[in-house]
Amino acid sequence: MSTVTIVIAVLVVLALIAVGVALTTGLRRWRSRQLRSRFGPEYERVVEATGDRGQAERSLEQRVERRRGLQIRELSRVDRDQYAGEWRAVQTHFVDDPRAAVDEADALISRVMTERGYPEGDFEQHAADVSVDHAVAVPGYRRAHAVLLSSARSQVATDDLRQAMVHYRDLFSQLVGEPPVLTGTAGDRKAGSNHADAALGEQSATDDPARER
Repeated sequence: MSTVTIVIAVLVVLALIAVGVALTTGLRRWRSRQLRSRFGPEYERVVEATGDRGQAERSLEQRVERRRGLQIRELSRVDRDQYAGEWRAVQTHFVDDPRAAVDEADALISRVMTERGYPEGDFEQHAADVSVDHAVAVPGYRRAHAVLLSSARSQVATDDLRQAMVHYRDLFSQLVGEPPVLTGTAGDRKAGSNHADAALGEQSATDDPARER
């Protein structure tokens, strides 16, 4: 084999290696962009928790694979109306007992998830499963659950409990498929429910910088 042939063969091999590396790098970056776009803040949280981006991405991909194996179903109109009514009852209860209402909101979220087809499990499993479809609401779900745990150990400010209810409401709305009815005419609802709407509505307005003047 001539020297020229050997040189050409080496160059071809090196070129193939370079192409392979470029494709692998490009695929890895594409995968990272896809996962970051799909999971949002949850992506960064998992990366920080694991301390390794590759491990974090493998963990998130496992969530996606697990989700593909679940039979998640939409709620019927009857079920949506029923759960919306239960949410209004929980929200009304907040006026008299904020701590109990937050506990009830957490339990209602779990029930809706089970009704939709998400497997029963602990909080972390619930958060991981629902993050695949509703990633935008998961950071708030985590904060709300943290408030719930804190309130079981010590006194928690009413404003923190109110914020937890707002976070639970966000996830509830996504799971049910439409926002719960939070406004209406005077003849439609009890005064207590209207007061609860106002209490949570004030917190929502505070959380929205665009509504500050």
